[in-house]
Amino acid sequence: MTELWRLTLVEAGQGLRKKEFSALELVEACLERLKATEPLVDACLTVLEEPARRRAAELDAAGWDPQKPLWGLPLTLKDVFCLSGAPTTAGSRILEGWKPPYEATVVKRLKQAGAIIVAKTNCDEFAMGSSTEFSAFKPTKNPWNLQRVPGGSSGGAAASVAARQTPGAFGTDTGGSIRQPAALCGCVGLKPTYGRVSRYGIVAYGSSFDQAGPLARSAADCALLLAATAGPDGLDSTASLHPVDDYVGAAEKKPGELTLGLPRELWEGDFAPETGQTLDEAKRRLTAAGVKLKELSLPSLRFSVAAYYVLASAEASTNLARYDGVRYGRRAPGPEDLRDLYVRSRTEGLGPEVRRRILLGTFVLSSGYYDAYFRKAAQVRRLIQQDWQAALQRCDLLLAPVSSVQAWPLGAFIDDPLTTYQLDMMTLPLNLAGGPGLSLPAGLGADGLPVGVQLLGRAFDEAALLAAGRTLERLLPPVGEPPLAA
Repeated sequence: MTELWRLTLVEAGQGLRKKEFSALELVEACLERLKATEPLVDACLTVLEEPARRRAAELDAAGWDPQKPLWGLPLTLKDVFCLSGAPTTAGSRILEGWKPPYEATVVKRLKQAGAIIVAKTNCDEFAMGSSTEFSAFKPTKNPWNLQRVPGGSSGGAAASVAARQTPGAFGTDTGGSIRQPAALCGCVGLKPTYGRVSRYGIVAYGSSFDQAGPLARSAADCALLLAATAGPDGLDSTASLHPVDDYVGAAEKKPGELTLGLPRELWEGDFAPETGQTLDEAKRRLTAAGVKLKELSLPSLRFSVAAYYVLASAEASTNLARYDGVRYGRRAPGPEDLRDLYVRSRTEGLGPEVRRRILLGTFVLSSGYYDAYFRKAAQVRRLIQQDWQAALQRCDLLLAPVSSVQAWPLGAFIDDPLTTYQLDMMTLPLNLAGGPGLSLPAGLGADGLPVGVQLLGRAFDEAALLAAGRTLERLLPPVGEPPLAA
């Protein structure tokens, strides 16, 4: 039998249903794999070993349940999802040791569907970063090359899936934080439409951008996880009432003739040679298979980096004001007065990247600068949304690179935030537009590191995205397993 930790979510679900192995056996295999790889990868902050075993034993005792589509399947969660009784840090010292008394809606729905949470994964502090080097606790390494970053901010979740610690994970995508690490780690990542999955119980960064979504090893796996978590939520007023489609069925359908738009602004970047060659080969394969590739332009995309960092930083400044040393979280000892308590608690508890974005966000919201920066960025966001909708009237979906570079060496840009902000150029527009996106492996570069492409679609049409994703999986070269899994 194939080692259980090598199975995809769909394969593991089929094995459990056929009673080829038990939920406890699958969990034990993942825990053993985690123990073997975690000292190298550092993907996890908290391993829930005993709770996972108890949950698996309970499921086995009750027997397989057809009403639970994720019955017995082990998953990891980015450490921004509140899990009752377990530490939730968002990668920050200011929340170190905090155990929420409630659970995120995503967590509740995963449990109701029969999933088993095995670990909480590392992330850039408060999801602010593109490399998972800005975690307050440790950097995560890329399973394809342990000297490289896994991407971020959901880098721990992507690295966990790539290292085969579990077959699936949940992360959040504010400006590409699911799609970019999925691309750099050679797995599949789905950013749903804003409002498709409830944000209740997720530590906030940018409230009008944050969206939870799955990372796994195939589009079919992502469809399974989205189906279990999508839908309205009375605890989240931003969760949409839009009907939930049959994502699992859609992922199995073969779409007809496919026309993919190529946004000129995202394809004319300065690509690293290995990345550019792999992307060119991907386009050649798609064209040879009969997929129509149509060049088009979205002029407003050139403003997306500036608009995003104004708006998201402003929202971060507001959201993180609650971490003041008074209500909860880290409190500096022996303050001289209230001001000293605020300053020391936040300075000691928040890292440099978070402080940088709070300062930027506070500045653009301040009197005299609001109209010049925040209001102007909001207007640009509307232009991007209009360009997005117009482009999707001319094609079925958009196709774009995820990153202009492959996974870069650890520490390469840690003191150069502007470079990492610019590297987000290809993922940020989707978050400004609010639509769904699916990141897929497009092959390996000449240096053996994964390169990714992303399909970008219409709001609440994840079904079309997943169907096309399955088609591209068959046409693009498989990346296989990272050296760590060999």
